[in-house]
Amino acid sequence: MKNTSGTISNPRQLATLPDILGALSILQSHESDLSVSLAGLLSTYEPIEASLNTLRSLGPQLDTLFKETRLLDDTVSYTARTAQDVGGRVRSLDEEMKRVREASERVSQIIELKSSLAALHSAMEQQDWESATRHCARAMALPLDVLSGPFAETAVPTPEISLPPAQTLQTAREQLLAVFRREFDKASRARDSAATSRFFKLFPAIGWEAEGLQAYAAFVVELVKVRAPASAKTSSPLYYITALTALFESIALIVDQHQPVVEKYYGIGKMGLVLDRLLQEADRVVKDLLEGWEEERSMKRKLSDISTPPLSATMQRQSSMMANDEEDLVDPREIDKVVTEAAGMSGRWGLFRKFMHDRLKEESDSEGDDDPSGNPQSQQPNPPRSSEGADSEASASGGIQVLESSRSQQAFEDMLSTYYTPMEVWYARTVIDKAHRLSTYDLSQLPVSTTTPDDAFYILKTVLSRMLTTASVATVERTSERLRDVMDKDYARVIKHKLDNVYRGGAAGPGARGEKAERENRQSFIILLNDLDISSSHMERLVKDLTHSASIPQHFLDSEIETVKSSLNSFMNLVPKYRSTLRAGVEQLFNQLLRPKLRTFISDIYKDVSYVLDEDGYAAAELQDTVRKRFIKAWEALIDGYKDTFTDGNFRLFFGLALDVLVRPWEKFATSLKYSELGAIRFDHDLRAVMAYLSSQTVFGDIREKFVRLQQIATVLNLDSEEDVDEFYDGSGISWQLSQQEARAVANLRV
Repeated sequence: MKNTSGTISNPRQLATLPDILGALSILQSHESDLSVSLAGLLSTYEPIEASLNTLRSLGPQLDTLFKETRLLDDTVSYTARTAQDVGGRVRSLDEEMKRVREASERVSQIIELKSSLAALHSAMEQQDWESATRHCARAMALPLDVLSGPFAETAVPTPEISLPPAQTLQTAREQLLAVFRREFDKASRARDSAATSRFFKLFPAIGWEAEGLQAYAAFVVELVKVRAPASAKTSSPLYYITALTALFESIALIVDQHQPVVEKYYGIGKMGLVLDRLLQEADRVVKDLLEGWEEERSMKRKLSDISTPPLSATMQRQSSMMANDEEDLVDPREIDKVVTEAAGMSGRWGLFRKFMHDRLKEESDSEGDDDPSGNPQSQQPNPPRSSEGADSEASASGGIQVLESSRSQQAFEDMLSTYYTPMEVWYARTVIDKAHRLSTYDLSQLPVSTTTPDDAFYILKTVLSRMLTTASVATVERTSERLRDVMDKDYARVIKHKLDNVYRGGAAGPGARGEKAERENRQSFIILLNDLDISSSHMERLVKDLTHSASIPQHFLDSEIETVKSSLNSFMNLVPKYRSTLRAGVEQLFNQLLRPKLRTFISDIYKDVSYVLDEDGYAAAELQDTVRKRFIKAWEALIDGYKDTFTDGNFRLFFGLALDVLVRPWEKFATSLKYSELGAIRFDHDLRAVMAYLSSQTVFGDIREKFVRLQQIATVLNLDSEEDVDEFYDGSGISWQLSQQEARAVANLRV
């Protein structure tokens, strides 16, 4: 039977005629496919035959190429063998020539070494130190393997110079070092600048760089030793500041004048060792001066006297006599003098420190820009060096670190933390406390305030300005933090305490009654609020002035300026506290004195007023102008005396509170009335007249913002009767504060 693949089953299994016919059909189809395939093969026979013929024709050519290639290979192989033989002989010759050159060069170096040592010996006998240095440097420039090699040890020694050359050279260097030191010390003691310079520049030429710098450092230290003149008295407030100024100016002058000399002969960055030695001398002098100052000024006794600060006005319950006794015990003027002196001494160190940082930074930048091969030492890398030579290189790169870790730096920081900060804070607290106790009304200016803000912020400015002259970031951060606490607890809280006491009988006296007492209490309360407003303005202006002060870049490094400004700007954190206390006080005054009077204000203004008007009624309302006149009269009676007694900022706050309380009932009252077409026009006219009057009473421009909802009510009331409220609300482009539902309710008020 026929299967699914179209092939014929076993013929022996074909038992029926249909099966036989099906198998025959398949055979015929298969025969047809084979015929087509054979026809295709026959059609491609000619191209294949042509290609085969072409390949057969290439055979003779390929045979020829093979023979030629074989011949070329034989020729090249022979040539390569010949070249290899010749190259080997050439390399042998090159090696022999190299050895000859090395031998010749070694002989030349030995001759150079021998002649240099002989010339060195001769120059030293003749005490021609420049020639001796030059010949020694020539010998030192030779490679170490030449100096210490067996050839040199055999060929160089002579009856006069019998030691090996390396030992001879080292001995000569040590002898020259001793001579240079002796002559340099002699010249420095005689202040012979020519001789000093002559021997100073000879040290590095023969590898004694560190020793030369040490000798030079010892020389310049003698130049900066400070000895006070016999006429100077330690009791003078300028004695210690002047002494430190002279010390640091001497060191700075030496660095400024001598650094080019050192770098010329010793290389960039070699001033570090000299600076280190100068700082050691400065440490000694600073220690003596600070100890003398501490003893002369009785600083420990003063510190003990102020260890228990005076009670602030918030807690003070003692009599004025006791307060005066305490002032007699510790005179703030004495503390002012010593903290000024402490800041001045530290400031001198800060200026010197900034100068040295700038010079060392310039030095570091120059060292980075210079070609290392230009270093004079690169010419003498081979002779043995003392351990100090490596130390001098490290001191150049660590000059700034040496300055920062010096004992002088630590001594000034200790002095500032021990004496300056506690005394400065005590002084500020004491004088501010005194400003509170001696506070009087300043009647020379309007609005009236007390003398406290001007006095307190004058003291704060003095203290902060003095703090900046210490040139110590740690001191600025530490002192600023404590002064902020003083200005919060000992200044602002005192004013708050006075505000709390005004209506407890603090102003008009305990148990005071009547209109006069009320007027005096109100006046006292307003003046204290003015003090807070003035204090906020003073603080903002003071911080701005100090952060832009030339004292900061003058005393502090560029990397420290932002930290210092940040400490100063932290005083701005007190301004929100001042304004918070101020706002609470204004609200208290408003709620106590003005809010009760505003409860019937709008109803009194609109008493007997109707906005259902015909033409005659509109004309009469226009003539009478009742709402505007009543409002002006009532408002002036309401705020009489406040505008002239409040500062602008306080009056603005007070004025705003009054409007906030007034506007909401006004809106509610306006939506309880009925309006004719002319009445709506009159309502809008009255509203605008009142707004114009209120705007004329103030210098700030936020009045209209408080009346936006009332203005929108007037706008809706004045729509044409045929105009749809919803369409106008959606398409007018107005920034609505009325909701759409409120706008519909207002439109329904029209009759």
